[in-house]
Amino acid sequence: MTLDELLAREAIRDTMAKYNTSGDRLKVDDYVACFTEDGIMESEYVPEDKAFRYAGKAEILAWQNRWLDRDPNAEKVHKATFIRHHLSTCKIDLNGPDTAKARTYWVAWTDIGPDHAGYYLDDFRKVGDEWLIAHRRVRLDWESPDSLYRTAVSNTNAS
Repeated sequence: MTLDELLAREAIRDTMAKYNTSGDRLKVDDYVACFTEDGIMESEYVPEDKAFRYAGKAEILAWQNRWLDRDPNAEKVHKATFIRHHLSTCKIDLNGPDTAKARTYWVAWTDIGPDHAGYYLDDFRKVGDEWLIAHRRVRLDWESPDSLYRTAVSNTNAS
C-alpha cells in the first residue's frame, strides 16, 4: 500500500466520521459538506415508510433542514433525546486515483441503547483534497421493537 492510498483511506474515514457526528448533532451544513455537488443519499431494501432518496446537495440540505424547521406543535420527529451513530467494520476499496467504494457497518444508539443498525454502501469521489460521498445507500438490517426513531424518516420526508 502506498502513502497516497493510506492518505485516501484516512480521508474517507474522516468524511464518514464527519457525516455521522454532524448528522447526530444536526449540523446540517457540515453534514451536506460530506457530499459531492451531485451526491445521492438513499435507502435500500426498507419498508416504504422508511424509504428516502435525495439527489444533490440542495435536496439533502432541504431534508436535513426539515429536522430543524418543524412546527413546534407538530408531532416530534422522533422520541429520542439523543442519537449516536457508531461505525465499526469498514472495508474501503480504492478503484481509481479519484474513486473508491466502501461498505461500513453502523449501529445507532439512543436513550434505549441499541436502537437500529445496518450498513452503508458508498461511492466516494476525490474533489480537490477531500474525499466526498458521491452515492450513499443506507441499508437497515435491524430495528428495536422499542425504537425511538421509528417515525423519523416518515416525519421528515417531503410532503
